[in-house]
Amino acid sequence: MQDSILLTGGTGFIGSHTAVALAQAGYSFVILDNLSNSSSKVLDRLARLNASPLAFVNADVRDAQTLDKLFGEYKFSGVIHFAGLKAVGESVAQPLRYFDNNVNGTLQLLQAMQRAAVQKIVFSSSATVYGDPASVPIQESAPLTSTNPYGRSKLLCEDILRELFQADANWQIALLRYFNPVGAHISGLLGEAPNGVPNNLMPYVTQVASGQREFLQIFGNDYDTPDGTGVRDYLHVMDLAQGHVAALRALNAPKLLTVNLGTGQGVSVKQLVDAFARVNGVPIAHRYVARRAGDIAQCFADPTKAQELLNWKAQLGLDRMCADAWRWQSMNPQGFDTPL
Repeated sequence: MQDSILLTGGTGFIGSHTAVALAQAGYSFVILDNLSNSSSKVLDRLARLNASPLAFVNADVRDAQTLDKLFGEYKFSGVIHFAGLKAVGESVAQPLRYFDNNVNGTLQLLQAMQRAAVQKIVFSSSATVYGDPASVPIQESAPLTSTNPYGRSKLLCEDILRELFQADANWQIALLRYFNPVGAHISGLLGEAPNGVPNNLMPYVTQVASGQREFLQIFGNDYDTPDGTGVRDYLHVMDLAQGHVAALRALNAPKLLTVNLGTGQGVSVKQLVDAFARVNGVPIAHRYVARRAGDIAQCFADPTKAQELLNWKAQLGLDRMCADAWRWQSMNPQGFDTPL
């Protein structure tokens, strides 16, 4: 067994799926999470999937004392840093909360790593750092900007990590810019369980499919796209999880890697809704409404670099994303509160 990995935010949607991928790859890990947007019941599901952490620590990543204790207790070979707030709309309303949680949280973690002489980190970034892209598919060399405090917080964290590497080239850093993760674990035991009204398209679709919501609002059908609806790069969450394992493996020497994790294929909102209905045999009632402020017409990745640097490529297509998302919703109508 290799040295263990610290997984911050490891009970969240992407973190929990990455825990499964890590366990399958032979890594042991410790999860640190304050459960502000996740459930401790995820741990029971991970146990079912033979992916139990060495320990679960219910704490905030900004808690320096707890971090020092953890780094003293375990021999961590690296950190995968997911912990952070992630709702764009909420970030506009609460910018200070987002900067404190996402930027200050990352600073506290990096300072604790420095004190413990742990210099390997895989950072959870986002395609929001590209703002409204001038062209698609988006390459990692595209100009960086942000249209909201959430995106700005990710960009600031990237800047901090770049400056850290400039100051000390012994660090091993991977900046992973995700596009739009969807789907769920094939077992139906893990998936996306948003608190309140979903911020993302797929959980909204599954809630309409299950009768929890009357219809889906599609924001805008007048974009300059093939069918007028917004185009995004949807990526299966298990492919994304494998991307983190690939990044850990690629950080085998001091380096700074910056890679997009996406399929490289743009899928419109209407195409996703139609695919979900076709794959699962469940029609999705929907209505077109006005565009949302800040939304962009299209955003999808050029994932070439991920294949070159990480030997990683998305494997699971849109039909599988839709099938897995519906299985999760059907098996877990109350999310993680559904009895096992």
